[in-house]
Amino acid sequence: MSVDAWHTLLVLGGIRSGKSEIAEALVADAPTVRYVATAPAGDPEDTEWAARLATHRARRPGSWTTEETAAHPGRLVEVIAAAGPNDTLLVDDLGGWVTVLLDPAHQPADDTATIAELAAAVRSSTARLVLVSPEVGLSLVPTTPLGRAFTDALGAANRAVADACDAVALVVAGQTTWLKPAAPAPAHAVPPAAAPPEAEPSRDAASQVATSWATAPRPAPDQAAPTEAAANRTAPAQAVPADLGAGDLALPEVLTPAAAPAPAPAAPDAPGTGDWAAPTMALPMIATGLVIQPGMELPMPDDYTGPQAVDRLATLDIPGAGLGVLEQVVGFAAATQGTSTPRPWDSVRVLLIRGDHEGGASAGATPGASARRARQARAGRGALARLAAENRAGLQIVEAPVSAPMEDGPALPADEVEAALRYGWRLAEQAADAGVQLLVLAACGAGAEAAAAAVLAATAGAEPPTVLGRVVTEQGEIDDTAWMVRCATVRDALHRTRRSAREAKDVLAELGGGDIALATGVLLGATARKVPVLLDGPVGTAAAMVSRDLAGQARHWCLLPDHGGRPGVRLAADVLGLTPLVDLRLDLGEGATALAALPLLRSALTLAATLPVHPSLGGPDDDGDEPDFAEPEPAGPGPATVGTDEPVSPGRRAD
Repeated sequence: MSVDAWHTLLVLGGIRSGKSEIAEALVADAPTVRYVATAPAGDPEDTEWAARLATHRARRPGSWTTEETAAHPGRLVEVIAAAGPNDTLLVDDLGGWVTVLLDPAHQPADDTATIAELAAAVRSSTARLVLVSPEVGLSLVPTTPLGRAFTDALGAANRAVADACDAVALVVAGQTTWLKPAAPAPAHAVPPAAAPPEAEPSRDAASQVATSWATAPRPAPDQAAPTEAAANRTAPAQAVPADLGAGDLALPEVLTPAAAPAPAPAAPDAPGTGDWAAPTMALPMIATGLVIQPGMELPMPDDYTGPQAVDRLATLDIPGAGLGVLEQVVGFAAATQGTSTPRPWDSVRVLLIRGDHEGGASAGATPGASARRARQARAGRGALARLAAENRAGLQIVEAPVSAPMEDGPALPADEVEAALRYGWRLAEQAADAGVQLLVLAACGAGAEAAAAAVLAATAGAEPPTVLGRVVTEQGEIDDTAWMVRCATVRDALHRTRRSAREAKDVLAELGGGDIALATGVLLGATARKVPVLLDGPVGTAAAMVSRDLAGQARHWCLLPDHGGRPGVRLAADVLGLTPLVDLRLDLGEGATALAALPLLRSALTLAATLPVHPSLGGPDDDGDEPDFAEPEPAGPGPATVGTDEPVSPGRRAD
């Protein structure tokens, strides 16, 4: 198998869509390529057609070899069948092959059998194979018998070959949509650095898609299942490497809750009692070539299914006035799932990012408190872990780089910001590859709230005292002195950077630090893979503020259950257009409030997905059905019985 994790790929597209350029770019890394040309030479007087063929020939590198199959369409099957594991074939295109197949010179011919032979050869091929084909099924039905025969045969060939290929891409106006596999990473091609104005657009698009597809990280093949011993251990936290491409460092372990009984009293930081298993999905850390920069074009939620789902709620058989503000949850889930009948999120993962900040940002924080919280989470104790267990959510604990004092200099070097962004993106990709349907972004770290306030002040023009919450000690006391130190620290950091650029990466390097940079990468990666995120607390909302300058689509994949009474979170939510769903004012630590609200959100989605349409609008009328519950038995001196010694409780029907 090639390094791109596919053997065979079908590239579909319309006329002048750029499909051939993209196909050529996808095999450009091969040392040698065998180019299989299928088109006939055509009429010698057709100079325009001859010019097209000449353009194709001129693009081929000198190391490529060309084979013409126009004289005999069966030759294409022979070439594919004879290719070995070390060969790379580019077939351009199946439209020309079908044209030759239907030529009167080859009639009578069994087109169906020949197409089946081609699909069988593609399916059994061990070579790296890219096939190009026109997509003509979107046009009008031809008015001539020959035209209809061509479109029918080409449509049948495209379907058969697409079924046999590992991957299928559709190119429209130079933009690529990946049809197969269903949820590939390359569906969100990250734009490369801007090309010179004179560069050919189709060439840029081809290079962009080739980079994103070839460098998309994939799960390691034939990964062994975790052993029983591995399932009962907890992994040490792993710091973000400065250079993600420098080794095979695995992502942090994913802790999966088992049963969640009430925890017995235990001494602080006692070892876990075994109520959490720890299977891991370890992905190798490889050089991804990912370029995170402002103006990325990432996916947006569906514009139509969200309003459709909310409108549909008015037709359901709901006794009262409806779901109230929870209608927003239904609309959000519908838009992010792409359906007007969204389902409750079954697979949820909590990403707990631990990153401390040095200097005045951490004034009033207890030394080692964040490390203790992380140890609690690994042992299955503490508010976050217990709520994750109740919600059947996985928990992944990530160590972010320690951030330097922002008042004295940059909180994080620029190269570590890049590494943290890419690492966060990889964490989101790992979750998407594991089938996670919802991410909960959590954080703990000394000075994190002050760093988030600095980011908010830099990106939204806020005054530090208005976005910094009161400092509450572990004893529940308010420490105003520590609050003033934090305010002064943010003020000094903003003054130090007053002439610095306010670009997203600059803000992360100067003020945000490792935890906010890593959280920003998670939001961008989740957006790229269409995974919604629950925000909860200052780190998550600060990351959302930064991510909007890198990809404005990211905020549309975020949901804020509660502002938690934090002024910075309130302001960020207002700027981002995120309306908190509830006002519980819980303060259980970042991420825990979102988990506390998650059952309520799931309940709203369950009702929206399962309630029938009201009978007045054509829904089922249950008036004549047998009731689900019988009337209670008359009260008497003792429990009623029906031919048995077992008591019959009120509301239980005796059959």
